[in-house]
Amino acid sequence: MKKCVIIGSGLGGLACGVILSRNGYEVTVLEQGLQPGGCLQCFSRRGVRFETGMHFIGSADEGQVLRRLLNYLGVLAKVELSRLSTTSYDIVSLDGDRFEFANGREPFIENLAKHFPGERDSLNRYFDLVQEIASASSLHTLRNADSDARPLNTEYQLRSVDDVMSQVVNDATLRNVLVGNMPLYAGERGRTPFSTHAFIADFYNQSSFRIVGGSDRVAQALVAEIESRGGQVLCRQKVTRVVCDATHATGVETDRYYPADLVIADIHPARLVELCDTPLLRKAYRSRVANLPETVGCFTIYVKFRSETVPYMNSNFYSYHQREPWDCEIYDDDNWPRGYLYMHCCNERNQRWATGAEILSYMRWSDVERWSGTKVGRRGDDYREFKRRHAERLLAAVERDFPGLTADIEYYETSTPLTYLDYIGTEHGAMYGIAKDVTLGPASRVHHRTRIPNLLLTGQNINSHGILGVLVGTIVTCSELLTSEFLFNEIIKAER
Repeated sequence: MKKCVIIGSGLGGLACGVILSRNGYEVTVLEQGLQPGGCLQCFSRRGVRFETGMHFIGSADEGQVLRRLLNYLGVLAKVELSRLSTTSYDIVSLDGDRFEFANGREPFIENLAKHFPGERDSLNRYFDLVQEIASASSLHTLRNADSDARPLNTEYQLRSVDDVMSQVVNDATLRNVLVGNMPLYAGERGRTPFSTHAFIADFYNQSSFRIVGGSDRVAQALVAEIESRGGQVLCRQKVTRVVCDATHATGVETDRYYPADLVIADIHPARLVELCDTPLLRKAYRSRVANLPETVGCFTIYVKFRSETVPYMNSNFYSYHQREPWDCEIYDDDNWPRGYLYMHCCNERNQRWATGAEILSYMRWSDVERWSGTKVGRRGDDYREFKRRHAERLLAAVERDFPGLTADIEYYETSTPLTYLDYIGTEHGAMYGIAKDVTLGPASRVHHRTRIPNLLLTGQNINSHGILGVLVGTIVTCSELLTSEFLFNEIIKAER
């Protein structure tokens, strides 16, 4: 069997491990942290399970793309899903006015047409365009295997969300409502491609769910699949070097040497470049990777509620205390936070009372950079005061939308971009890794191939972020070895 070493145990690394372990590879996944999963990790505080990255999923109903992929990877039977409200899976609040997103084309349009009766044509144009773009990639839809999983090189990869929306939707407020779930991709005015928005909108509109008990159930299922086929997932194994000869990678080093016929990196491309002391990676490539833009980071509050005081909210709530969601990453000490995302934790199906919640708001790396290089729990009183002050301001913003909520909080703790850097390994604690930027065009994208022929990349920085984007990128990476047609047929066989 060929030896495959995978650096990093995020969703992309684990999914590659499952696919390759089924197809003739002896797989070893090396994770520097204490537990596998990357953004799938969860943690417990005072009896409440909190997510670190993947808070909810979409397109998981019968016949839909994510369900088919989870089934193929051996995950579907090992996780329990709890459906979000079909009439309001997302709620967008603009300066106190609330708008609900419903699953399915007609319910979605009808819900918003109640607020914008003169905009039915705009809503239909918008929905048509979203579906057209989402269907453009064969592997995003799993309808055939005649192309890779990247979105086709259409104008909508080269035009920004706000540019396209201004031409498709007449009413300015409706445009702002439709992009109100922007924290799902950290959109930036004039920069984020409309195709990114379209894939996210289509993914969650088809169906929306939370994973009961937390997203680490997905990681556990993937690890079990790898191990059942003779592979191994090893934690506390920090890779310090990718060893290369004159033409190929020959293995990786931690505190020991792992020989490899194939190396796949599920880490930020900049971290991989640092591990490769070889002329096979050219100076221009190293420089470009080092200068790629990152998405903004976030400040998160993890809340435990007093027992049976807060009814479970089966929706995701996006709030802006102004009339538009744009530019929330552009703030100062006086106007932070400019928006937030509020979600309840799911412990069981048909949940009646919320036990915990997460509240996220954008935070730039520059806000916490002064503590860079310090260790968790040892950052000093000034860092604790920084977090306390921001928590109070964010909780006050939520209190304006949900009066009395803060009185029901028994306990909370917080995280910053530094925390994400420490536990998840994202560059500068970015929410979604490398930012797609229409002003840079293809230069803002990293290919899954490198100049080292048996060194490949996977994960959210390669194709797209989110569970579907990463899994589609996984298929792209593995198709270098197995072909996309073979993998597509395998997915079909798994459904029989």
